[in-house]
Amino acid sequence: MFVAAAAGILVSMSLALLRALLGPTVYDRVLAVNTFGTKTVLLIASLGFLTGRPEFLDLALVYALINFIGTIAVLKFFEFGDLGLTRRVHREAE
Repeated sequence: MFVAAAAGILVSMSLALLRALLGPTVYDRVLAVNTFGTKTVLLIASLGFLTGRPEFLDLALVYALINFIGTIAVLKFFEFGDLGLTRRVHREAE
């Protein structure tokens, strides 16, 4: 049963990796990398469940949080050009 689940997850990971390499826009590539990270979390969680090692679920959760924060950081970088840049409101001269 694990072999079928792992094979399905690996096939979807390879398709996500293909989309990341061939994506026409930057946002398609970022979404594909995020999907690849999510599938990795699923693979780690299913491996931990089927081998009876609950600490793998903790690792999967940590990896999911890192994946989420990394995706937000990359999208902010592509939109603003800098991770530390804050929005500034320009006032007209009075």
